Amino acid sequence: STSDYPYFEELMRRMNETFAPLGVNVAIPSLRVNEQLQTVAALVTTDRRSGLTLAPEGGAHQSIHTPLIGMAQDKLTYFEPAFVDELAAIMAWGFGFMQSDSGGSVYLRLATRPLSQPQRALTPELRAAIIAGGYWLFPPAPDAELAIVYAGAVAEEAIAAHREILDDIPGAGLLAVTSPDRLHSGWLAAATVRRSGQPAPAAAAETLLAPLAPRAGLVTIIDGHPAALSWLGAVRGQATHALGVEHFGQSGDIPDLYRAYGLDTEAIIAAVAQHCVSRLSSAR
Repeated sequence: STSDYPYFEELMRRMNETFAPLGVNVAIPSLRVNEQLQTVAALVTTDRRSGLTLAPEGGAHQSIHTPLIGMAQDKLTYFEPAFVDELAAIMAWGFGFMQSDSGGSVYLRLATRPLSQPQRALTPELRAAIIAGGYWLFPPAPDAELAIVYAGAVAEEAIAAHREILDDIPGAGLLAVTSPDRLHSGWLAAATVRRSGQPAPAAAAETLLAPLAPRAGLVTIIDGHPAALSWLGAVRGQATHALGVEHFGQSGDIPDLYRAYGLDTEAIIAAVAQHCVSRLSSAR
């Protein structure tokens, strides 16, 4: 939000001083109502052609569909890291990718939400997995019955839910997806080669999900449209419970909004319970 920027008033004043003599106006599409409003309003309305629109800050807004745009846009590679070491690895790769003749643009979908950071050193193997699109933050046991899959800012909720279910579902895995786009495009590329009758190495998504039991369940969660991760169930035909945001317009703090939209730890645990009940019902 523009009003979170501590030097916003100074920035507005200097922009007016620079551009007003040139006949260029400064406009603000939306602004939180807070203590800056009085001074900023005076700066914006110094020119009668300028306008000021006030709107509440929505916790879930139009950016819910941006993961799908990142996945669908040609010559654009979309990443959604949760941790700063993941971001560092992605940026180091991205600068080379953008300058490569066969490269393209890189879209980083980032959050301003503070997250607890893992204390670790990235091995070459982990760096490669981050760039490929995902890695096991907590690997599953062989033939595990369930995995929680998350991307981006909901890492803390996913980690907390995974910790809660381990007593009831030992061996459940926690998969960190750093790029739904890279995982999805790699899976489609492998399928295209196989349809032509040629052998293709396992895609990263196939390799990641291989340790799980064939009838294992996936609970996916992203602070965005659930379709960004729900497709993972099609990789090995596994039941998927996809959590995400499909509507916007509510205002509030993160815990309240995550509770309202079914992104909190309790919602993840409820989806795990739903899978377990469905599996028991189908086994009868």
